[in-house]
Amino acid sequence: MSEFIQQLPALLGVIVGALGSYLAITRGDRARFRREEAARWDERRLAIYSDYARSLKKSVTLTYRVAAHLGNDPHPHPMSPEEAAPHLAAAADGRDPSGEALLMLGTADVVERARAWVVVVMEMEAFLRERSRDPETWSGLLHRQRTAREGYYEAVRRDLALPPGHTGEWNLPSA
Repeated sequence: MSEFIQQLPALLGVIVGALGSYLAITRGDRARFRREEAARWDERRLAIYSDYARSLKKSVTLTYRVAAHLGNDPHPHPMSPEEAAPHLAAAADGRDPSGEALLMLGTADVVERARAWVVVVMEMEAFLRERSRDPETWSGLLHRQRTAREGYYEAVRRDLALPPGHTGEWNLPSA
């Protein structure tokens, strides 16, 4: 019995050490799992944010082309409203699923900025449906669209903890 008592502190040390190792490994695994899970959600949100921007940009590009046909925009590839109508409808249809995914996984700030951007794009589309020839009004719509797009990208970067990016405004040499 006295041998057992002499060995008891060592045995308790082994038990405490094993328990401590187990707890440390368990906590580390849990923390790693949470980090990996957060990274997966960030990747999903980035994909959804990018998909939404891409779908909205299709509409924007088509409006540039129609506006060029009407004399409101200098886009080098004009398209008549009749020719653009099915493409605009398809682009609008394509926005809906990506918009729903955005509503599901996007933060409130990103969703609000996306809404602001799409509202301006819808105003651009309405302007062109009226076949307006008013380059000054069109220029104002373009400025608002670019500002709304920039706000969307800023919100996305904040949500995903990305560094600030480019405004997307390109200064091209005049012809």
